[in-house]
Amino acid sequence: MRQTRSPARFVDGWSLARQLFVLQVVVVTCVVLAGVVLAYVDGVRRTEEAARGEVVALAQALAASPHVREAVRAENPSATLQEVAEDVRSETRADFVTIMDPAGIRFTHPDPARIGKPFLGHTAQARSGRVFTETYTGTLGPSVRAVVPVLDPQRRVSALVSVGITVRVLTNEVRAQVLPLVGVALAALAVGGLATYWVSARLRRHTGELGAVELRRRVDHHDAILHAVREGLLLVSPTGRVTLCNDGAAVLLSQRPSEVEGRTVDELGLAEDLAKALRSGGTVRDEVHLTDDRVLLLNVSPVRSGGRDQGSVVTLRDHTELQAMTGELDTVRGFSESLRSQAHEAANRLHTVVSLIELDRPSEAVEFATAELELAQRLTDTVVGAIGEPVLAAVLLGRSAQAHERGVAVTLTDDTTVAENVTERFAARDLVTILGNLVDNAVDASLDRPEPRTPAVSVTVRGGDDGLLIRVADNGSGLDAQAARRAFDRGWSTKSGGRGLGLALVGQAVRRYGGAISVETGADGGAVFTARLPGDAS
Repeated sequence: MRQTRSPARFVDGWSLARQLFVLQVVVVTCVVLAGVVLAYVDGVRRTEEAARGEVVALAQALAASPHVREAVRAENPSATLQEVAEDVRSETRADFVTIMDPAGIRFTHPDPARIGKPFLGHTAQARSGRVFTETYTGTLGPSVRAVVPVLDPQRRVSALVSVGITVRVLTNEVRAQVLPLVGVALAALAVGGLATYWVSARLRRHTGELGAVELRRRVDHHDAILHAVREGLLLVSPTGRVTLCNDGAAVLLSQRPSEVEGRTVDELGLAEDLAKALRSGGTVRDEVHLTDDRVLLLNVSPVRSGGRDQGSVVTLRDHTELQAMTGELDTVRGFSESLRSQAHEAANRLHTVVSLIELDRPSEAVEFATAELELAQRLTDTVVGAIGEPVLAAVLLGRSAQAHERGVAVTLTDDTTVAENVTERFAARDLVTILGNLVDNAVDASLDRPEPRTPAVSVTVRGGDDGLLIRVADNGSGLDAQAARRAFDRGWSTKSGGRGLGLALVGQAVRRYGGAISVETGADGGAVFTARLPGDAS
């Protein structure tokens, strides 16, 4: 059995531009036709009203004429009145002028053969002295007529006057009035069709000949893809207002999409450097930005169309995990460097011992080897004995070996003690980030001081049920008040060519646990960094 295609499905196969064009043509046509019909109806009404007024005026003028009043009382009224009636009819647009006695017997008629015969129409109201009009079909066809009484000096009805205009004449007049209107309507229809075609052509270029169903399907697909990707996507207008935000961007900015779209960048509560990059409108490539709990990789691409600035497309990628793995890689690299430096130092010590033996000085060789072994073992015993957390112990041993190779002494304060269960409340990678970056910066600061002194770094780590404290002090040049305020901002660094990311990551990791970090000036003029993590962090 052959299936018929419904009109709705047939239309769905059309492009949106074609559907709109057909719809607009239908609407314009209906409006024009409705206007023509209303104009025709109004023209008919106005023409009939004008005709009624005209025939009433003519009939009343004849009924009031003294000549007519005298003639109707004569023995042969037709001899006088027929000529009068025909003169009036020829000089006006009336189709008939009939004068009759009160009984309705005609004195006049356009067709003389009908004189003396009864008038076709209603005369009762006129016989009672009233003027009235009606549309009635008489000997000349349907006509609009008025019947007016002729009164004698005693105000009695002595005759009746009827004047009429046939409907055919009125119709011709209306048609003559409507024809120009039809021409105007056709012109309006043509102009409307051309305008509709122009709009449809523009829409066709914008929609690519796609139908409404296909457009909706594509929009749904694009919307699903937009909100499914993990990468963040923002569209920012030239005025800095966010016009689009997908779910990924909202998550990365710790916002909800409904709270982002429609607001300006400055209203989102973002870090100043990130907000500045978003509203700049310039090109940004793989720029690292920090929020309270994430490391974001930012790309900004300006959009221009037709020589005008259309805003910018912003993509955000989460590099928190990558940065954490980079930190762990740095730690492993530090361990490797530590082993390399220890191997190098061990080789040097071994060569010294061998040389002393070759010089036949065995006692001094034993004393040298024992002293070096005790020094290395003492540092290891101190770190392991005070810090029960293996991650922190490994970081300190690795950083200490690196610092020793660079000529910087790293020591633990006597009050250093850390329980073994610290990583149950704090992620190991965050501890590596905090302690590793603070020690590295302290070592660099100690080496940068121009005054002659022994570079040294002091480390204090205390951890238990009440939280974790990490304090790292150096004997470098220290930080002034302005530098201390900016120390944890991304991009700030005292090193030439530095990216200024280490301390920013430390601040981020501390804030993630609701902790606090501060920097002060130590007794020897160096910087003292103190990080406190609360005990109830999870």
